[in-house]
Amino acid sequence: MKFQYYLPVNLVFGRGTCEQIGVQSAKCGKKALIVTGRHSTKVSGLLGRAVKSLQAAGVETVVFDEVERNPLTTTVAAGAALANQENCDVVVALGGGSIMDAAKGIAFMACNDGDINDYIFARKTSEKALPLVLVPTTCGTGSEGNGFAVLSNPETKDKKSLRGSMIVAKASIIDPELMTTMPKKVLASVGFDALCHNMEAYISGLSQPLTDMIALEGMALIGENLPKVYQNPADMDAWEALTWGSTLGGMVINTAGVAGPHGMEHPASGLKNIVHGCGLAALTPVIYRHSISGAPEKFAEISRRLGGKNELDCVARIEALLDEINLHITLGEQEITEKDIPWMTENCLKVSAASMQNHPVHFTKDEIAELYLEAI
Repeated sequence: MKFQYYLPVNLVFGRGTCEQIGVQSAKCGKKALIVTGRHSTKVSGLLGRAVKSLQAAGVETVVFDEVERNPLTTTVAAGAALANQENCDVVVALGGGSIMDAAKGIAFMACNDGDINDYIFARKTSEKALPLVLVPTTCGTGSEGNGFAVLSNPETKDKKSLRGSMIVAKASIIDPELMTTMPKKVLASVGFDALCHNMEAYISGLSQPLTDMIALEGMALIGENLPKVYQNPADMDAWEALTWGSTLGGMVINTAGVAGPHGMEHPASGLKNIVHGCGLAALTPVIYRHSISGAPEKFAEISRRLGGKNELDCVARIEALLDEINLHITLGEQEITEKDIPWMTENCLKVSAASMQNHPVHFTKDEIAELYLEAI
C-alpha cells in the first residue's frame, strides 16, 4: 500500500467562530479585500459584522461584491485589479462556493501576470498568491477545504478549475450558524453537491485509504442530516453535522478528485449558467445507473451510507434523497436541449478529461452523448 496525502489547511470549525474573522485575517495582512456577492451577506448582516471584526483587529477593508453564481474569469481579473489598486495584502471571502472560488482566483491573479486561463489549463504555472481567509455561508462546495477554484470563461464557455496549494486558505472559518439563512432551494442544491463530492471521491480511481475514510463519513453525515435540516431548519445539531460533511467533501476531492457527474455537469453549467447542484441532481442518477458494474462494492457502500442495502438499490437511494429535498429534476427542465449535446460532449472531453478518467467506467464519446440525452 502506497499513497500520499497533503492538505495544509487550517480549519476553524464551530458555532460562533465567525467572530474570529478579524483575528485570523490579522495574522495574514493589514488590508483585506473582502470578496462577496451582491446581496446575501448584506441582508444577513454578515458583511457588516466582518468589517467590524476586521477593523477591531486593525485590518483595513475594501469590498468587492461583483461575483456571479458561476464565477467568471473576467470577474476574477477585475477583483485582482482592485486588490492591487488598493494595495490589499489578504483576501477574505464571505459566501458560498462561487464566492470562495472567485476569491481564490483573485488572490492568485493579484500576484501573477497574464490570463488566468493559461494557468487553469497549465500552459503557465505559479506558486504565488495572496493569503486567503475563507468564511463559507453554504454547506456545499467544500471550497474551504481544498485548493480548487472552479471558474468559467465567458468567451469559450469552458468551466474548469485552477488548482494548487497556493490557493489553500490560511484559515477557513466554518460556522454552522451562518448556513441557516439559506433558502430551501439553495440548501438542496448545495447539499447535494456536497454529497456528490464525497461519493465521487470515493469511486475515483485516485481514491486511497485516507480519502475513503473521509468520504464515507461525509456521505453518512450528509445522507442523514440534509433531509433533517431541509425539514427542520431549527435543528442546529443537524446543521453542524451537515456542514462538517460538506467540508469533508471539499477536503477529499483535493486528493481524490471528482468523477463522471462533475465532469459532465461542468459543460452544462458553463454553457447555460444553470445551478451546479441542480445539474448534478439531473446527471448523477443517470450516470451511476450505467456505472455500477465498474465498482459494485463501492456503490454498495454508498448505498449503505444512504440507508440502502447494496449496489442494486444505490441509485434508488440517491433518487429517494432527491425526492426528500425536492430536487428530482432533469436537464431539460433546466433549459438544456438536445441541440446542446454535441457541444457539451466535446467540451466534456476538453475540460473534464481527468474527471472522466477517474470514473470507474470509462465512457466513449458516443456514450457521453447518450447519457446527456437520458438526463434531458
